Order: sequence, then structure tokens, then C-alpha cells
Amino acid sequence: MAGHKIAHATLKGPSVVKELCIGMVLALAAGSLWKMHHWNEQRKVRTFYDLLDKGEISVVAQEE
Repeated sequence: MAGHKIAHATLKGPSVVKELCIGMVLALAAGSLWKMHHWNEQRKVRTFYDLLDKGEISVVAQEE
């Protein structure tokens, strides 16, 4: 019995390079989503002010 070996899974620590790569990919993905959201909001504001300048819309409520 003393000569038997049992195979155990060896636990390794986190790979620094792998963690850095995963972090950079997640950061770029989140940054891209935020930038697309920002561009969309910017487009909405620009469209609103363009329509306001043309007189097609008004921010003053009409009196009845």
C-alpha cells in the first residue's frame, strides 16, 4: 500500500499575462459600448438643436 500513488489535480496560481489580457479585452468592450452610447446621445441632442434652429419644434408650450 505504501507504494501506491494517487493522481491529484495540481492547483496553479492565476496567470498574470492571462489576467491582463482578459482585463484589457473586457475594458475595451466596455469602453466601446460606452462610446457607442455616448455617440447615440450626442446625435439625439444635435438633432434636437437642429430642429429647434429650423423652427420645426418649439420648447414653449402652446396656449389654448
